[in-house]
Amino acid sequence: MAISQQRLAEILNKGRFGDGISKSVDLALSVLILLNLVAVCLESVESIEKVYGSQLFIFEMISVSVFAVEYALRLYSAPKRTDLQSDTAMGRRLEYMFSFTGVVDLLALIPSFLQWLIPGADLRWLRALRMIRLLKLSHYSSALEDLVSAIYEERRAFGAALYLLGIALFLASALIYVAENAVQPDVFSSIPETMWWAIITLTTVGYGDVSPITPLGKLIGALTALMGVCTVALLTGIVGSAFANQLEKRKAIFEAEVDHALADGTISTDEAEHIERLREEFNLSEDHAHAIIASLTERHKTGN
Repeated sequence: MAISQQRLAEILNKGRFGDGISKSVDLALSVLILLNLVAVCLESVESIEKVYGSQLFIFEMISVSVFAVEYALRLYSAPKRTDLQSDTAMGRRLEYMFSFTGVVDLLALIPSFLQWLIPGADLRWLRALRMIRLLKLSHYSSALEDLVSAIYEERRAFGAALYLLGIALFLASALIYVAENAVQPDVFSSIPETMWWAIITLTTVGYGDVSPITPLGKLIGALTALMGVCTVALLTGIVGSAFANQLEKRKAIFEAEVDHALADGTISTDEAEHIERLREEFNLSEDHAHAIIASLTERHKTGN
């Protein structure tokens, strides 16, 4: 029995509440992606590759075949996807192809095809490129989307923090160049060369491969480290605050939907399914959702 484009779109996209087949496909593809990452890592171990190279190659062929079929089916069912905005079937297919997930789906295939078509290609680079398959999990997780949204919403504050980090980078690079160039000309040969030291110091990584030896240089290094603590902590705080704001916004939307459903005193089956879909979409735990529903139910009963 042929499967319609509409049903394919439902199955291949993130599983909705009550759609067992879609959730099973999501799980199977997620497991396959993770196994591919393990296989790529194992291939880089020479002793393992010598013994199990043929088995890993067969697994790679099977995986690429599955991913190729998945890509073709996603392209075929794109016209029925509700999250795509184009008005025409071709437009929606192109929209998927050039979307983040569409580009990732294609890039997940290219390294293997290059490896087979060009036997002399550098396997190290191709193996590294195959790790991009990790990003295919974006079909089933909104983590990257949430990060981009969080940064976008706080773009002014984030931009201001990056501006301060840039000032610290150039200032530290120029000062350490002046202080250390005479005694370490091979290490601090120019301001662009000293930027490596400045970045490592500002981020408090401190590899130790390059370090000042003059008293003035050490003082500049200490001040640079302190500036780094402040600026990096500022960036981290902005992103953390943006994520917290997104969670509160989702919680408020969820509460509003539950409150609307309780307007007549009870939650119908359709309303319960809608609330459950919203809970999964917002990644709220069942306990958290039940607590919100119980609290709002009690409020409606008391009339407050």
